[in-house]
Amino acid sequence: FQTNCDPALKKVWRLCFFLSFTFTVNKHKPWIETSYHGVITENMDTVLLDPPLVALDKDSPLPFAGEICAFKVFGQDAPFEAVVLNRTSGEGVLRASSPVDCESQKEYTFIIQAYDCGAGPDGADWKKSHKAVVHVQVDDVNEFSPVFRESLYKASVTEGKIYDSILQVEAWDQDCSPQYSQICNYEIVTPGTPFAIDRNGNIRNTERLSFDKQQSFRIMVSAFDCGQKRTEDDVMVHIEVKPVCKPGWQGWNKRVDYEPGTGSKQLFPKMHLETCGGPLSGVKAMVELQTNHIGKGCDRETYSEKSLQKLCGAASGSTDLLPAPSPSANWTASLLTDSGRESDLIYRFDGHQGANVPDHVVPQNLTDQFTIATWMKHGPSPGLRAEKETLLCSSDKTEMNRHHYSLYVHNCRLVFLLRRDFTQIDTFRPAEFHWKLDQICDKEWHYYVINVEFPAVTLFVDGVTYEPYLVTDDWPIHASKIDTQLTVGACWQERGGESRRVTTPRYTQYFHGSLSGLTIRPGRIETQKVISCLQACKEGLDINSLESLAKDIKFHFNPAQSVLVVEGEDVDSINTAMTKVSYINSRQFPTPGLRRLRITTTVQCFGEDACLSIPENKAVVMVLPPSEPRITISGSNQLIRFASDLRSPLGVALFKDLRITSTVMKGESSGRCDSARRPGVMEVMHNLDYCDVLVIGEELNPDRESLEIHHSALLGKHLDATNSTSGISIYGVDSMAHYEQALRQLRYRNWRPTSLNDRKFRLTCSELNGRYTSNEFTLEVTLPHHAAPVEHVNHMAVQPPYMRPVHHPLMIHTLNSHMSAPPAATAVIVVCIAALVVIVVIGIYRIHATHQEASRDDESESKDPEADWESSALNITVNPMEDIKGPQGLGEALKGEHEEEEEEEEDVQLVGAMTIAESDVSDEEEEEKGTEGFDWRKQEGKPEWDSSSATY
Repeated sequence: FQTNCDPALKKVWRLCFFLSFTFTVNKHKPWIETSYHGVITENMDTVLLDPPLVALDKDSPLPFAGEICAFKVFGQDAPFEAVVLNRTSGEGVLRASSPVDCESQKEYTFIIQAYDCGAGPDGADWKKSHKAVVHVQVDDVNEFSPVFRESLYKASVTEGKIYDSILQVEAWDQDCSPQYSQICNYEIVTPGTPFAIDRNGNIRNTERLSFDKQQSFRIMVSAFDCGQKRTEDDVMVHIEVKPVCKPGWQGWNKRVDYEPGTGSKQLFPKMHLETCGGPLSGVKAMVELQTNHIGKGCDRETYSEKSLQKLCGAASGSTDLLPAPSPSANWTASLLTDSGRESDLIYRFDGHQGANVPDHVVPQNLTDQFTIATWMKHGPSPGLRAEKETLLCSSDKTEMNRHHYSLYVHNCRLVFLLRRDFTQIDTFRPAEFHWKLDQICDKEWHYYVINVEFPAVTLFVDGVTYEPYLVTDDWPIHASKIDTQLTVGACWQERGGESRRVTTPRYTQYFHGSLSGLTIRPGRIETQKVISCLQACKEGLDINSLESLAKDIKFHFNPAQSVLVVEGEDVDSINTAMTKVSYINSRQFPTPGLRRLRITTTVQCFGEDACLSIPENKAVVMVLPPSEPRITISGSNQLIRFASDLRSPLGVALFKDLRITSTVMKGESSGRCDSARRPGVMEVMHNLDYCDVLVIGEELNPDRESLEIHHSALLGKHLDATNSTSGISIYGVDSMAHYEQALRQLRYRNWRPTSLNDRKFRLTCSELNGRYTSNEFTLEVTLPHHAAPVEHVNHMAVQPPYMRPVHHPLMIHTLNSHMSAPPAATAVIVVCIAALVVIVVIGIYRIHATHQEASRDDESESKDPEADWESSALNITVNPMEDIKGPQGLGEALKGEHEEEEEEEEDVQLVGAMTIAESDVSDEEEEEKGTEGFDWRKQEGKPEWDSSSATY
């Protein structure tokens, strides 16, 4: 339009132009760039785009069709929106519709399109541009502080060494950008420490550290990110200073105290192996318990040899050739003993001792089967020329020096010689059996058993079988009437050589060493089970909680459990296994003293046999002294009996009120002070292994007296008995109660008591083959007219208050006379006594019938051990006034015993006739009952009295 046009014309022109646009069609699409790159800072809303967001339309300047009305964003979860700033120019801006977080998402990619305003004001026929890709990067803000990965750091250093890096601390940052998420610096904030830290967190020492000066350090460390933001919480670093590393076992005690009766005790509860950081492929540790100085190599049962064999189930009939010295075994009294009574009974031979075994002890019936067993400790033979050293030798007693059988050591070889007689065999047969073993001369204790099953001979050493490496044949010995002499520790020699004779017999081939438990068992050989039992140790090593050990751990013991080997690949597993190693001693009264321990260790590295040398460790187990028992025998010291009692077939029971007790001194804590002890006495139960009853004065005369115990008294018990003219010995490992029961049934007989003034017996009992012995209990047996008044009350002799004394002057006169009554007088006395007995029996029988039910209960509850005598074959109904004519008369009475047995049993059951067994049993039960009550069942027999109730 020209400016100089008429104004009215201009108005018309403008209206025409407007109308022309009004009816113009929207022909073109808006246009934008194909891609945009944007940056937005987290926690802000405006995105800086490159290039700027601008939309163009070729329909411009037409209204609507040439204008931009909107931008639309397409993208899943894109937190952005586009806003039109100028519709005409098409400018826009990209904003965040919600807060963006770099730590959640660092980049976004989405689609954007532009829309024009359409063909008219109503937006009809709008058009959209092509799709453009928008990449938006979220810029980080340093909003997080660094944080350490561990709450506490620990390390250890060896004194005197400078480390490039002791340990490395590490911190991290949650910021998303490298600038703010990376840790650029660390700092030790504790002042005055001999440590430094680099930017990577490696801590080193700046000077040599001394364990004696300071054993540990605690320092605080801080971290900074690259935006110089510091940690809010500093971290503690604990550094220990160790002495110069020496490989070996640490954390163990050199002495471990063991209290008897406590079972198993750990030896190394805090033990661990220090390897100084070297890589290992395997560890092997050996723990050795050294007990060679104790008894026979370790703590074993020290009961007598016969008792041990009975405990282990060995057959009876063995002969102990080295028993403890006693009146009945005096041939060992001159031999040297070792180790005292605290351990086993050991005989030491120094090349000058020998002992002759009495003929009555020597087994005379050696057959093709027998066993010789012994403990032996032997070293190399002294001198340049080794001589034969005899353990056991059976040789001619006179005239010649022939060896019938012997066991000897020669040049560290064990040789058994067995020469048969021509009466048994007359061919060339095996005679010498040789074994060459290291054990024979290693100066250690070993258990040797020779089983002879002729012509085969087998040797067992500590339970392991060895066949002879050499067997020499020889001719049998010519038959002769020369007696043999069995010797121990040397060989008996009558002649000095081929042509000369010695004036007195002498020993030769002396033994140098120690022996114990030398026995011979004729008729059979010993079993492997019994041999193992006889040589078993009662102490050794053990491992607790086997199930807690690692699977890679291997361990094994030697047969005596004195050596334990532990193997494993991991040091921690080995350490755990070693803490489980323990010591155990199952004896009730173990031998006190030291047991030495030795630990040897071998360490293997990868590709090498042994890469680390572990020094040997030595320790001791101190077995504390046990509370020693005090065995006490108590009872009546005087037994007054009539001659008729002594003449009876059963005799009299010597120890009817015997009591055996054992006590120990115990200390109890009092108050708060553990060191204050209040002593007290406590009764303990344990076993005995033998009790000896010895005759004081003259030995027993077999023609008129005997001391015996019925086999029924030993039934059901682990007891045996041997007797001689000097006394009787009851042996076997059994309880004190069983010994009491057996001793109470020990009986003394004298079928010629008129010549008896008095008889004294001494009783002693032992535990552990004499290690603990009882008091010497003395009992005197006297007749009434020989009895002297005593001050103490004898409960065995006091008449019960409920029993009226019955006086029989004729009977007393007869018992005290030294001459037999005339036949007529005897008949009268017998008739009178029989009538009196019948009257008494009838009265007792009626009372007994009234209380029959009660008496049956009493009998089942309190049966006396001597009741076995009532049912034995020795129950004989005898007239107390009958004239006993010594052993001959006794034999005649015993001869008719079996013929009258049925009749006698009927008399006892129906009539209640008096028997000697009933008399003794009744008397014993009355005395044990005391004054507590009257037992009518016990009064079935004739009442018995002594000097306290008899009148003269």
